Amino acid sequence: MSKRNLTLLSILIVIVILVADQIFKIWVKTHMTMGQTIPVMGNWFLIRFIENPGMAFGIDLPGKFGKPALTIFRLLAVIAIAWYLNTLMQKKVPTGLIVFVSLILAGAAGNIIDSAFYGLIFNESTYTTVAQMFPEGGGYASFLYGRVVDMLYFPVIDAHWPHWVPWVGGEEFVFFRPIFNLADTSISTGVIAIMVFQKRYFKHEQEEVKTEAEIQA
Repeated sequence: MSKRNLTLLSILIVIVILVADQIFKIWVKTHMTMGQTIPVMGNWFLIRFIENPGMAFGIDLPGKFGKPALTIFRLLAVIAIAWYLNTLMQKKVPTGLIVFVSLILAGAAGNIIDSAFYGLIFNESTYTTVAQMFPEGGGYASFLYGRVVDMLYFPVIDAHWPHWVPWVGGEEFVFFRPIFNLADTSISTGVIAIMVFQKRYFKHEQEEVKTEAEIQA
């Protein structure tokens, strides 16, 4: 595939993921209260609205500047991924590698939008009220202090540990517990696919290293 077509394909992937991710997040934010759950497929696929103040799995950076520092780090990461993607397009790499790196780029950019702007354009979501977009009183936070909207929940197994199990006997056991969004899914898909097919996608680089080693020998 030509560089022009690869570029168009990458741009299309990023736009589609970003638009779908933001439409879904905005709908959840403006139609659901915090913690509200909507069953999609039985009890193993649910839409459950939560907000993530920091990194994946709710990890947060402490201090006043922890949140903006995380957002800036994400922005730098997106810039680095975009630069790497452009570098790949200069080489004859498999189209699949371009697709999966584009998925990672789109997902990272999607969560940056939440962190940077959602605090400005939405008021607070609570357990009893739904948030409004562009409220008269302003948003719930300043620039770079927004929270990421998560909603995809797959508690494939929701049971309790047997009482005879030490320390956790009788406690609830949920698999899969994390709640995430479409942007997270895009990132995970891209990363996992690259790991699975890395020998195929980076074969040219391995050959270049081998050639250089033979020349030096």
